[in-house]
Amino acid sequence: MKRISRVSFLLIFTIALISCAKEAGDGGNSTIYGKLTAYDYNAEFTSLKGIYPAADEDVYLIYGSDRSYSQRVRSNYNGIYEFKYLRPGDYKVYVYSKDSSLTLPSGIYAVTTDVKIDGNKQTVEAAELKIFR
Repeated sequence: MKRISRVSFLLIFTIALISCAKEAGDGGNSTIYGKLTAYDYNAEFTSLKGIYPAADEDVYLIYGSDRSYSQRVRSNYNGIYEFKYLRPGDYKVYVYSKDSSLTLPSGIYAVTTDVKIDGNKQTVEAAELKIFR
């Protein structure tokens, strides 16, 4: 039986490690969390009625360079959301808001923030997301 040389073994081992590298996504032990704040205006967006935590809103997470969202959670009664079990990488968090300019045909737009997890077992706070209601 032929023996594998040390150089061949190291080359095979290095290729195996590189091919096992994980990208942004679930399966890790890090967390992203943040807060949503609602700015409640009248229908014409001329009078602010109140500012309060944006409870029970859908919040979306995109992994790395994915084109569509990968996870969705709802904010709690304090406007706090949390995405758990993430690997290191780049993420985008977004939520939908009413269009205060009253120019978009859909009447809504996405409010986004970018978040980076640098290592394992991290808890990263995302920038506060402000939405119009």
